[in-house]
Amino acid sequence: MRTDTTSYTVRLSPDGPWAELDAWGPHGCEDGPSAFDWSRRTHFLTSADAAPAEYLPYGMRPFTGSDLVASRSGRERGVWWEFAGAEETEGSLRLAFTDDVLGLRTVLCYVTVPGTDVVLRWTEHTCTGGEPLRLERFDSAAVNVPAPDGVRLTYLAGQWSQEFQRTQLDLRRGTFTMGSVQGVPGHAYAPWLAVQDRTAPQDGPSPAYGVALEWAGNWHITAEAEPGGAVRVRAGRVPHEGAVLLTPGDTLTTPRLACAFSPDGLDGLASVQHRYGRRLSGERLHRTRKVLYNSWEATGFDVDAAGQLDLAKAAADMGVELFVVDDGWFTGRTDDTGGLGDWYPDPKAFPEGFETFVAEVRALGLDFGLWVEPEAVSPGSRLHSEHPEWVYRIDDRPARLVRNQLLLDLGREDVQDFVVGTLDRLLTTYDISYLKWDMNRPPTERGRPGAGPADRTDLDAAHVTGYLRVLDHLRTAHPHVTVEGCAGGGGRVDHATLARTDVVWPSDNTAPLDRLRIQFGFLHAHAPHVMSSWVTDAPGVFDPRPRSLAFRFVTAMCGVLGIGADLRAWNPEQRAEAARWIARYKEVRDVIHHGEAHLLGTPDDATCGVQYDAQDGTRAVVAAFSTGRLDGAPLVPGRAARLRLRGLDPAARYHAPHTGAAYTGVHLLHYGLPFTWTARHDAELVELVRQ
Repeated sequence: MRTDTTSYTVRLSPDGPWAELDAWGPHGCEDGPSAFDWSRRTHFLTSADAAPAEYLPYGMRPFTGSDLVASRSGRERGVWWEFAGAEETEGSLRLAFTDDVLGLRTVLCYVTVPGTDVVLRWTEHTCTGGEPLRLERFDSAAVNVPAPDGVRLTYLAGQWSQEFQRTQLDLRRGTFTMGSVQGVPGHAYAPWLAVQDRTAPQDGPSPAYGVALEWAGNWHITAEAEPGGAVRVRAGRVPHEGAVLLTPGDTLTTPRLACAFSPDGLDGLASVQHRYGRRLSGERLHRTRKVLYNSWEATGFDVDAAGQLDLAKAAADMGVELFVVDDGWFTGRTDDTGGLGDWYPDPKAFPEGFETFVAEVRALGLDFGLWVEPEAVSPGSRLHSEHPEWVYRIDDRPARLVRNQLLLDLGREDVQDFVVGTLDRLLTTYDISYLKWDMNRPPTERGRPGAGPADRTDLDAAHVTGYLRVLDHLRTAHPHVTVEGCAGGGGRVDHATLARTDVVWPSDNTAPLDRLRIQFGFLHAHAPHVMSSWVTDAPGVFDPRPRSLAFRFVTAMCGVLGIGADLRAWNPEQRAEAARWIARYKEVRDVIHHGEAHLLGTPDDATCGVQYDAQDGTRAVVAAFSTGRLDGAPLVPGRAARLRLRGLDPAARYHAPHTGAAYTGVHLLHYGLPFTWTARHDAELVELVRQ
């Protein structure tokens, strides 16, 4: 299978009935002996355990990591299948394997994604016998990387308010695993992993392999350094109940795994991921992501029409295009103990009516947006009193509150219908063009009394299916509405969500230096046009380290610009500076959102940045930051800091219209773009126009 610049070659193994990887890399890498060829000597292993298998079940692969564990009632676990044929079309491949004794047909599915270097892989399992099958593990796929001396794993780890921290680990032997059982991808790990040779340079060309799982529920990615100099990466769903029953005639389809390759290291791999992310957005990619103002950090739950309009007027005067009212607009929501589920505007907060309030915001030239948390319910709400059976619960066990709320069982069709009806009512009654969907607690007592045996319900998959069904409905019924995905910050950022939303909220932490590090990690796996970022007051609630208003704006301009500060407290000079930054952002956001992004250095460096190149090569935009100390005596001799740019034409000349400076491409590539930092000048946005 061939992508834009790479090939992925699969063969049937000479050692048994399974498929194995022959080559994965640049076009032509398949010509020659496979890097996975081995001596065929095994000691205390089977051939299947040593093979670079694309997918193998427990039974055939009993010792090293198996990808499928299945059984039938009264029988031992294990699958022993035979090859049952291949179907190949342009850009796709299907390999079928059957176990007639167990009653299982498994199809390995491959599809190349045009315009990218991504191969999508997933698996379809069909119960062909007369009895149900019990699936304890059903990964989406496995990929193999040759690694005679081990690999360097790069992944995105953290916690709430510290999501997407780029983390690296050398794996020479053993197993590394990460994942979530919180019903969402979670704050601790993102469902993305990059693999390189352990000796590869940190920032330079080297083969890099990446996988990302398209699943908004429980998941795992596991890397195993196997005997014989290879690393095998498996990824897939994790069933909440520990196993799923597959009834006769039914097919279980696993989530898709996006497998990416670049010869140009992590920076090149990020470019591949960004191109794929733009494909996920489809035609919505070309929708302008408007500069927004969100009122949460300014007012919290203290929401009323007069205060919100004051903020909206100040935002409009600075050039903001969209005003979003966050939590606190609905009945019973004076704090986080009530109101969720009763999605009606509070008449006390909007005495002239919510429709009038929305019209007044729009009269300022602003679009209007609203925050919702459709999966949540407050114990004292009317919804909960009418439908206590709609929440996750276990009979005879206490219901645990997280953030003073419970979670609706969105796997139930009646709950889905309620959420769809609620959103339809809001979006048709009021002139709303932006919806922020939040989720602020994981499922805890995750049961559904009366649904039958636990392993028949598959609650995790049911919830994800319900969530995606509602998002699909929004896309179809309200295509004009921009949807932002949020789960207490970056708790639900995955390809399934990104395919159905327009932007996502990477973290609740907007402190500038923290946010820079969060966004640095985020951009390894996801494109700038989906990364929502705000300018907020400093010092904020997370990090008191000082940074200028310019630093906060340039940081937020690296994705989709928003403002969350209390504008009523800003003086005229701050408002004027903000207006200038917003105007500059509008000049370059098409390059930031649709261009090729390069990460220049890391936030650990005293100077770092992000470079965005227009698709036609006519412009480049560089966001640069000073992350070092801002006080103390200047260093001698005080030369300018420099960022070496990438991807420019060495023979071309580039002009910076805002400063008048001019450079040759070779100068910017060899010496770099100069920056003279001071305590008051700690960030800069440079536009370069090719002459």
